[in-house]
Amino acid sequence: MSANLERPHDAGALTTAPHGGLDDCEAVEAAQTLAALPTGAHLIVRCRKDWRTATVVFIAPDKITLSVAAPSGRTYRLRRPPDAPLTFEGAIPLLGEGPWRAALALYDKRW
Repeated sequence: MSANLERPHDAGALTTAPHGGLDDCEAVEAAQTLAALPTGAHLIVRCRKDWRTATVVFIAPDKITLSVAAPSGRTYRLRRPPDAPLTFEGAIPLLGEGPWRAALALYDKRW
């Protein structure tokens, strides 16, 4: 029995980005609404008094569920409409208005 372990050159090849990750962030940068982000995409969300990191965990036709990291170390779920507009600062998707760098939540002051 023998197995051919070679793959054709154009069969599902992934390219690496200059920063070392896989080069699939073009789809995230092209997104204009929350519904265009894939499951697992990371973004920064405006909460009541600060900005927090979040991950898209579930996509439904009428709502998008985000898992938001709290400064206490726990996470909580946040639901937003799929047509919620996104803004970008470079490749970072932002959900909310205002300056985010000054009010980004600190998660662990030891680091």
